[in-house]
Amino acid sequence: MKANLLTLAVVIFTLGLLLTHAHDVVWSTAKVIGAVIIGVSFPLFVLARWQLGSSFSIKAKAGRLVTTGLYSRIRNPIYLFGGLFTVGLSLFVSVWGPLVVALVIVPLQVVRSRREEQVLAGAFGEEYARYKSRTWF
Repeated sequence: MKANLLTLAVVIFTLGLLLTHAHDVVWSTAKVIGAVIIGVSFPLFVLARWQLGSSFSIKAKAGRLVTTGLYSRIRNPIYLFGGLFTVGLSLFVSVWGPLVVALVIVPLQVVRSRREEQVLAGAFGEEYARYKSRTWF
């Protein structure tokens, strides 16, 4: 839980810095696109984390199957919107940033989501298979 709060604090602090210094930024197309991605993905990331509630964990575990809210359409909204947030932030900072993100973070998220899928399938069986058939990623 401490790691979650620390991560959230760092992200909020970074966003605060960006917002307070927005008038100093030389706004290029890449920075505008990055800012838009950040502005859309961060609230959705926070909402996904909130909707997951106590089912959130660093290591894959099967407490309960969350199938409401964002999870009714997307199996891994935290990964999706967290990844988009990181892409937006890296695009805001550097044009080459998203390439680094794609090469490093995306494969890690895919591996992690597959591991979680195995745990959930083992714990929830047919219920998880039905859920998986009607959701994306």
